[in-house]
Amino acid sequence: MLALSCHGDSRKPALVMLHGFLGSKNDWDTLISDLLPHFYCICIDLPGHGQSPVLAPGSSAFERVADAIQTTLNSLSIERYHLLGYSLGGRIALHVAQAYPDNLLSLSLESSHPGLQTLAERQVRARNDHSWSEKLSSVPIESFLSQWYQQGVFAELTESKRQALILKRSNNSSEALLTVFESTSLAKQEDLWQLPGQLQLPCHYFVGKDDSKFSALASRWASLADIQVHEIADAGHNVHLASPTLFCRQLIKHLIEDAQ
Repeated sequence: MLALSCHGDSRKPALVMLHGFLGSKNDWDTLISDLLPHFYCICIDLPGHGQSPVLAPGSSAFERVADAIQTTLNSLSIERYHLLGYSLGGRIALHVAQAYPDNLLSLSLESSHPGLQTLAERQVRARNDHSWSEKLSSVPIESFLSQWYQQGVFAELTESKRQALILKRSNNSSEALLTVFESTSLAKQEDLWQLPGQLQLPCHYFVGKDDSKFSALASRWASLADIQVHEIADAGHNVHLASPTLFCRQLIKHLIEDAQ
């Protein structure tokens, strides 16, 4: 069972929300008021994050996290739901959709990677993530965060926003994060580029126009599979943080259109 928070009227369509690495269920707080007229919002702490237990050692981490999410939703008697995931949460959402397609009303991904496609790419990513794991295990969490948010994918952050994120994430446990970081590495994720075309449900991809890496990925993905791409102006990797109102407006618009 994973920690969660529920918001709104349970008679409305459920929207399950999965945060990214270093985040928590509270990352979605700025969106909730805009979403409540339309959805029953369920925000989940991923393993090793927030108030959720750590991920026990074992194989097939993505499948085990997907199972934990579905078990948690079963405990709420949530049979079908819209699923939204950001970054790591989006990669996990892909595995939930793969394992439990009949439970989903729609799949929405924000700045998420569908998987590496060559052994060389996986080897490079594995080495890179192992290096980050060593930093996470050997330096104070504040130092790790300071280095983490200097990565190119976060280049759009101002120094004040970077420092605010470091302060916000400093309550994470390095030990807990280590249990999930390498086991859910992109190096170990399946190649799920074709999954949207195999699902009988609407698939959406939200990306910030200022995030050149994931904008290019989104365009390529849309050319290969049945996934609708929505670019959000004046936003980088973390779209819902940079532009929560516009992100919500687009999300609500497309999910409501899907239901008609």
